[in-house]
Amino acid sequence: MDHERPASSHNDHAVMDHESSEQPSSQPSSQPSGRPRTMTSTEEIDNTITRPGSVKINVTGAFIVDPDTATPALRHGAGGRTSPSHHETSDIRLPNHTAVVSHIAVDIGGSLIKLVYFSREVHSTDPGGRLNFQIFETDRIDDCVEFMKHLCDKQLALNGSRPGELCVMATGGGAYKFYDKIRDVLGVDVLREDEMECLIIGLDFFITEIPREVFTYSETDPMHFVTPRETIYPYLLVNIGSGVSMLKVTGPHSYERVGGTSLGGGTLWGLLSLLTGARSFDEMLHQAEKGDNSKVDMLVGDIYGTDYGKIGLKSTTIASSFGKVFRKKREAEAVAEALGGSASSEPSPEHVKSEHEASADRQETRHTVGSNPPFAAADVSRSLLYAISNNIGQIAYLQSQIHSLSDIYFGGSFIRGHRQTMNTLSYAIKFWSKGSKQAYFLRHEGYLGAVGAFLKRQPPNWGRRASLEGMEPPTELKKREKTGGGD
Repeated sequence: MDHERPASSHNDHAVMDHESSEQPSSQPSSQPSGRPRTMTSTEEIDNTITRPGSVKINVTGAFIVDPDTATPALRHGAGGRTSPSHHETSDIRLPNHTAVVSHIAVDIGGSLIKLVYFSREVHSTDPGGRLNFQIFETDRIDDCVEFMKHLCDKQLALNGSRPGELCVMATGGGAYKFYDKIRDVLGVDVLREDEMECLIIGLDFFITEIPREVFTYSETDPMHFVTPRETIYPYLLVNIGSGVSMLKVTGPHSYERVGGTSLGGGTLWGLLSLLTGARSFDEMLHQAEKGDNSKVDMLVGDIYGTDYGKIGLKSTTIASSFGKVFRKKREAEAVAEALGGSASSEPSPEHVKSEHEASADRQETRHTVGSNPPFAAADVSRSLLYAISNNIGQIAYLQSQIHSLSDIYFGGSFIRGHRQTMNTLSYAIKFWSKGSKQAYFLRHEGYLGAVGAFLKRQPPNWGRRASLEGMEPPTELKKREKTGGGD
């Protein structure tokens, strides 16, 4: 996926400053069009800290940075030990956020761990910092804990917090499964947050606050960015992790899990690990990019010889996933038997094999007959990717139809910015809804829960447009600051 950012992209869709009620009257209410803003005045920096001991994010001028400018702390942390399936995700630059951040967040799923943390700009005099994103396979939980320990050891340099102040915000099933391990190794507080609530908080944040984050996808317009907006409800969130959950969201704290399916990323990962030699999810996706599913799937054209225009089906439409496998398998076995057959019509007793032995021989032959196996790993990968994605897309459409929802957001680490996956999901929604519903994707699609947990740190609405809600009026805060009062 193209992560290149035009010079003015972070400014064209600039969101409202959370400190607008406290800024001096001489400060302009909006930024000049086309002029990137990366610096702030001393007075603005002072006004960022609204309450001693508490932090709220300042997203003014926020933008997604290019992958090659990732903070050194991310690249060299934990001795460089990261998951072999690490998916490069661009950091989010927060040029106007200067307050201390004393926590990191982790979303531990059945297959993957997603981690989010804040860091100041390393070796830079510029104010602000960035949100950093890291991923690990859940089987490598020890590597993740080691990385978090590195962040704890370096917290003063990274985010300004003193040793002992850092805490971990955790969500997902692993927040409970690995609670003792994280707490004991790091020696810090671990606060567990509800998984579904964190997903909604994270998605709302990305939709409303981060420019060039949300986009639509099609073959003719591969990455069409959507401007951040305030009116976003209702919508359907389809979160595709190891399994799939579908949430109807009608407000910041109003949501309901309306459905899902057990056929998700874990299904693809599990089956492809059995059927191919791929050892990581990213390797499987890479294979799928090179594959030809028509060698495995039965298409409409295979049945009709052409399109089935009367019901709107192209010749390339998949009629049956893996529909050609049985026939080709039988053909391969026939060739194997012909090549290994005996000249005698009556085999001698020592050559008679049990059904089990014969079956084992056929299984081995399938991968050895001829110069190539009958089913290439890339073709199998592409076929199964389409099968899982089409199934998810159709169920998502049906749920959106039942609940009268037009906006459908796809999140979760299954997508990984993979073009074939996004095109399949988007096409399914467009096809079944006849263009009345829209599929949306995110550049940080796998980090909704982790970001939601990150934003759950005190105060409750940290990082949202209503982040001043429930806090003391600015005049009272200034009085407390002058007298040295505070938490």
